[in-house]
Amino acid sequence: MTASTTINKGDSPNGDSSASSVLHQKVLGSRRFSNYWWASIVTLGASGFFLAGISSYLKVNLLIVTDPTQLIFVPQGLVMGLYGTAGLLLASYLWLVILWDLGGGYNDFNRETGNIKIFRWGFPGKNRKIEISSRIQDIQSVRVDIKEGLNPRRALYLRVKGRRDIPLTRVGQPLSLAELETQGAQLARFLGVPLEGL
Repeated sequence: MTASTTINKGDSPNGDSSASSVLHQKVLGSRRFSNYWWASIVTLGASGFFLAGISSYLKVNLLIVTDPTQLIFVPQGLVMGLYGTAGLLLASYLWLVILWDLGGGYNDFNRETGNIKIFRWGFPGKNRKIEISSRIQDIQSVRVDIKEGLNPRRALYLRVKGRRDIPLTRVGQPLSLAELETQGAQLARFLGVPLEGL
């Protein structure tokens, strides 16, 4: 769920978060190693295809590892150029998602003021900043959602009166069961609400 959890004001020496008054959790967005890795791989591959298509058309070798000038432009060079163009568009999208840090943000729970604030970054536009505020007294429970299989889902949700369940964990890479259980129990104990779904 989080890159880091910070508990402020009144931390007890034994690490018990129930004595503190503020719980701040950073949520990792699109700026993950795996996203950087795939964006780099797609960029390199697409650039190779695109340069091969241009080399085939101009009959000038623009690549170091091979000589695409031997390719006939129609259809081979043209198809490679189209693949390269599509790949570069996909790579541009991946780099923009990383730049915008989609899904990144924080969860802030403050028992002193009695408020919670969930903040996430979205796509650019008037709704770029996604903020959800509520009162701690309106929280009914912390819900754990676990779905195994080909596309596993492991997430924490906040159940609030009069609202849909609010997701608290990052999108993409599912958390380990131990981490999910630990974070869910810590949050439920901090808020003084039951933990559902385990």
